[in-house]
Amino acid sequence: MRRDSEIQNDVVAELKWEPGLMDDDIAVGVREGVVTLGGSVSSYGDKMTAERVASRIKGVQAIANDIEVRLPSSFSRTDPDVAHAALDALRWDTAVPEQLLKVKVDKGWLTLEGEVEWHYQREAAERAVRYLVGVKGVTNLIRIRAHPIPADVKKRITDALHRSAQFDAEHIAVEVADNKAILRGTVRSYTESRDVMRAAHNAPGITEVENRLTVNPDVYVGV
Repeated sequence: MRRDSEIQNDVVAELKWEPGLMDDDIAVGVREGVVTLGGSVSSYGDKMTAERVASRIKGVQAIANDIEVRLPSSFSRTDPDVAHAALDALRWDTAVPEQLLKVKVDKGWLTLEGEVEWHYQREAAERAVRYLVGVKGVTNLIRIRAHPIPADVKKRITDALHRSAQFDAEHIAVEVADNKAILRGTVRSYTESRDVMRAAHNAPGITEVENRLTVNPDVYVGV
């Protein structure tokens, strides 16, 4: 396993390497592979970019994103303006069933509510509003509509994992309880862990995924 100091140095270097984050002030701490991001950035989009950048570093087990969004005066917008912009962004995204969603804004913090058929629609809705000017944060309360689960849903998830070239499905076990998929096993990175979760979310009838995966960069060594 990598030392915390090595992970910290790599995260700091990768954040500096990201062109869009050059003017941001981000602090990095690491303890037992868990990365804590602090400091401040000028937009919510930058906050999420920092998390994405940190997630691809070898040895990262999890990320606590405590970065504060401090909007410059040129980015300041009223809550009604942010709400209208969010509704337009949702309306223009073909992956989002915007008629099923509601938007609330409180002091720049945007909350999404409603119910959709698929997890990818929930993700698409959040992506659509994440980079809007004036947004300080996003709370995604969109629910996935529950449907009867196919009898072979566990096999479908396992088959999808085996088809992927991004991870070794032999190290991942899948359980299904009601509308929830439970993932156990070992993956090489935090990013792989999230990719496995996304694959499970794509299964019909699955409304929740419980991630019990362990991150070990050396899991395939000697295999």
